[in-house]
Amino acid sequence: MTILEKPLSPAGLEAALRAIGATRYHNLHRFHQRLHAGKCRLGEVQAWALNRYYYQSMIPIKDATVLTRMEDAAMRREWRKRIEDHDGLAEGDGGIERWLQLTDSLGFSRDYVRSTVGILPGTRFAVEAYVHFCGERSLLEAIASSLTELFSPQIISERVSGMLAHYDYVSKQTLAYFSARPVQAKRDSDFALEYVCTHANTIEDQQKVLNALKFKCDVLWVQLDALWSAYVDGALSPGVWNPAEAQAGIGLMQHGQAA
Repeated sequence: MTILEKPLSPAGLEAALRAIGATRYHNLHRFHQRLHAGKCRLGEVQAWALNRYYYQSMIPIKDATVLTRMEDAAMRREWRKRIEDHDGLAEGDGGIERWLQLTDSLGFSRDYVRSTVGILPGTRFAVEAYVHFCGERSLLEAIASSLTELFSPQIISERVSGMLAHYDYVSKQTLAYFSARPVQAKRDSDFALEYVCTHANTIEDQQKVLNALKFKCDVLWVQLDALWSAYVDGALSPGVWNPAEAQAGIGLMQHGQAA
């Protein structure tokens, strides 16, 4: 872990944050490399989409928690755009809806996906740790933890191009969640980066900011560790979604039955 010895300039702090992404962001994880290269089995892709739903669904809850801690109305107006992006402005709109369109296309019923009964314990623990972090740490740390969005356009580009090239059961329509994210992520990360670089002036605050981003990278990384262990190595936890059982007609899929 990098230990600061003197305060960084705003440019130096930004460079340190970007260096964390270059070495710790989950585009470097072997599961994502496997996914983007077309080496995942169908069950692995399904498991990824199912488990990732829990992360997507909890993002607006996390952001609502952060919002309640903002005393400035202008900040709240800016931050709530994140909630609107995921929840949408009307029924059938928003990022969570578009993620459900992906899980629809992979054979899951929405009731099953929303129930989260089949997700991995590692997924649940990591996501809930992130929500708790943003509620319990300082506002500065909570905002800094969102800065993984600085690096998301790269992984989205790799993911979409790789999945379209290698998996004939996905399409631009089923991957529609990702079409809006680069613009949204840049808007959000520009705001968060400016806030962090303006308000983190002491060694203590800058160290907290760097550690917050490292923690968020760990949250994303450990979810992929759990997926690899369960669905590549085959070490399934009790009670989680099992692709072999789904193929055999056991488990909740479309309309409560196997697709």
